[in-house]
Amino acid sequence: MPQSVLHSLDDFERGIAAHPRVLLFKHSPICPTSHAAHEQWQRFLGAHPDVPALFVDVIADRRTARGLAEACGVPHASPQAILFVDGRPAWDASHGGVLVPALERAWESASS
Repeated sequence: MPQSVLHSLDDFERGIAAHPRVLLFKHSPICPTSHAAHEQWQRFLGAHPDVPALFVDVIADRRTARGLAEACGVPHASPQAILFVDGRPAWDASHGGVLVPALERAWESASS
């Protein structure tokens, strides 16, 4: 399942409403730490192509990225991954915590 790129909070609302579990990744294309986390994100998605995924570029869509923090109650960070279960945040990680094993554990723990 390809990831959906968010350009608005409406895109976000549609994305989390479409699936019971969804992972979101916030990425800054100018940050080396975000680049490393994005590589982990891509590896995770490559190994789990069935995972519903949302993506926001925090530079190109700054308003959306900041609005997500307000909408879901998870303080903004970049890079950042957030798992939503039934439309609510259930797990998040940022910076060096966005790793394939952490994403896998979060995804699997939310399935039970």
